[in-house]
Amino acid sequence: MTLVSTSFPTGRLVLAGTPLGRVSDASPGLGDALATADVIAAEDTRRLHRLTTDLGIHPTGSVVSYYESVEQSRIPRLLERMREGATVVLVTDAGMPSVSDPGYRLVAAAAEAGIDITSVPGPSAVITALALSGLPSDRFCFEGFPPRKPGERARAFTQLATETRTMVFFESVHRLGECLQAMAEAFGADRPAALCRELTKTYEEVRRGTLAELVAGAETVRGEVTLVVAGAPAGTVAVDESDLAAAVAELVAAGASRRDAVDVVAGRVGLPRRTVYAAATRPAPPTATDPRSTRRTR
Repeated sequence: MTLVSTSFPTGRLVLAGTPLGRVSDASPGLGDALATADVIAAEDTRRLHRLTTDLGIHPTGSVVSYYESVEQSRIPRLLERMREGATVVLVTDAGMPSVSDPGYRLVAAAAEAGIDITSVPGPSAVITALALSGLPSDRFCFEGFPPRKPGERARAFTQLATETRTMVFFESVHRLGECLQAMAEAFGADRPAALCRELTKTYEEVRRGTLAELVAGAETVRGEVTLVVAGAPAGTVAVDESDLAAAVAELVAAGASRRDAVDVVAGRVGLPRRTVYAAATRPAPPTATDPRSTRRTR
């Protein structure tokens, strides 16, 4: 347990949530925090200026940039200011700090230093998209941005293929089509999902459908995107490899190509395509009459 030291006059760290889009979503508490802060650490000082102007606020404290590349180097000086009694308010471009945005390292450092940490709660793209998606929200997990490299992304999705909780992702619109295609291959083309873009902004839109349907319209999407994907169907983990192989073989015997058969079975059981393919193409274990199973004796 970390206790706040009273050996010197400590200030505090305030994590302040900023609007995702509409300035009217800003709370009175955010305005007060920005107006009275001794230091404002902002992910983008230009956006901060626009926000304070729209809110009619004139900060009296100093403003420092606090984005990913300078995050670590800014921490010592910010801690020093807080130890001297200053209130430091941390804001990001939109939403709550530390959620796929700068903040985590500063929070950890402040906690380790025994400095008081509080928040001015604000909007969150994760919770907003989850609520709008129409997918189960009683249990969910946030996975942030998927890996950019195709191989790493495919492996990450394969590991999540049997996750039964609803999953929330952030993604760049420039990689959206590739990401959705990889999800369809790993989770199954029929997996329900929701594509939420420009949340709380003028062109807010929520597209609900299967991953295959979202892939088909990905090229027309613009703006900031949050993806919500349904969890794996109950019982997905219990599927036996031999059953998968038998299901694929049955479809092939009926005239389907192996590729199509794998796609059908993967969608049916909610497993990634590569898992079903691996089960269908795995060599059968040698039998007692198989020459490869006997050892030569002298």
